Amino acid sequence: MSLLLPIEAPKHWQRRRIQAVFRMYGGGTPAKENLKFWGGEIPWVSPKDMKTSFVSSTEDTITEQAVASSATRIVPEGCLLIVVRSGILKHSIPTAIASKAVSLNQDIKALVPIEPVDTRYIRYMLTGHEKLLLTVWRSLGATVESLDSERIKQSTIPLPSLSTQKAIADYLDDKTAAIDALIEKKRKLLDLLAEERAALINQAVTKGLDPTVPMKDSGIPWIGEIPAHWEVQRIASISTKITNGYVGPTRDLFVGEGIPYLQSLHIKGNTIIFSPAYHVPESWSLSKRKSILTTDDVLVVQTGDIGQVTVVPPEWEGSNCHALIIITTNKIQMLGSFLSWTLNSQYGYHSLKSIQTGALHPHLNCTLVRELRIPQPCIEEQTKISNHLDKYKNSFAKKREVVDQQINRLQEYRQALIAAAVTGQLDIEAAA
Repeated sequence: MSLLLPIEAPKHWQRRRIQAVFRMYGGGTPAKENLKFWGGEIPWVSPKDMKTSFVSSTEDTITEQAVASSATRIVPEGCLLIVVRSGILKHSIPTAIASKAVSLNQDIKALVPIEPVDTRYIRYMLTGHEKLLLTVWRSLGATVESLDSERIKQSTIPLPSLSTQKAIADYLDDKTAAIDALIEKKRKLLDLLAEERAALINQAVTKGLDPTVPMKDSGIPWIGEIPAHWEVQRIASISTKITNGYVGPTRDLFVGEGIPYLQSLHIKGNTIIFSPAYHVPESWSLSKRKSILTTDDVLVVQTGDIGQVTVVPPEWEGSNCHALIIITTNKIQMLGSFLSWTLNSQYGYHSLKSIQTGALHPHLNCTLVRELRIPQPCIEEQTKISNHLDKYKNSFAKKREVVDQQINRLQEYRQALIAAAVTGQLDIEAAA
């Protein structure tokens, strides 16, 4: 039964079911343990390869023996590839055109034309109506985010003449390339801002704010010289408490309202970003007093994204936390804000990465964190440096927000342009 998609188009355009224009093929994974199946000359496409408009090279390749002995198959050059099962299907449907014959992973479907059609146009049609298709094609009741192959095949889409398909695809190739180039420039600007931020932090916490002061060797190769009046201390020497957040099971623990419960995913760039929000009952939090946070505690991500560190601001005092290292500094010797900035520096990041354990699941051990050495200015100078970096942090965040908004607007414009072109709302000759 045909599934008519609510996509506007000129009345003289045909409406065709996808399965009337294409044959759909799936794939599979050859046995991983059979070395004769892998490292051949046949590209094997999986979702991780679907990052560009055209796919020819892949991270993994297979042999002809693998094709003959498994569920994978070879599909021809020019076919349209669609990711039908992946975690990213919540947000987008990755598509690409095979620029050579390729084989398929089980999470990829190929639409192979059985009559003349410009697959670039079809790809733009899908891209321009991604939100609609994510809703219509989603498999009902599936435990893994996936698209229903039958729904795809039965969908009816607007299809102009082949010459019109080609004209629209040519126009969009040109326009989207220009937009994509501009987006890439904006992303490079974000990279430059991040590099500027990293250099400023590192300079401030290892050299200070006064470039004229005498210097001395720190005894730490990654730092080199520090101001002559500074000291170098172990974290254990300037702390009154170094402990772990709660590391037990959290199933059925969370409540709608209660005590904020911070996790590693909330710690980014010396900031707490509490999204998604998790809360625990106050009674439970009081039973886990060791992991209740106080103002100026330093939180170090213990498992996963090693290198993320932040300080606890006053508004987060009393929160609890999961699988974070909590450092409470001796305020006579070290401000938590300065320690946090130091661990957010290039030196701090590399220091933390150097002591992580576990290749597949990176992890930090409190005992090793205790032994890290850091520069120690006087409290007055720590305050000046922390305030200086806090001001720059706010400035950097505003600059980044502006660029992020520009990128979002460009992406929205790109999407709207594609949707208008593939539904005949644009006079392509006039627009070009």
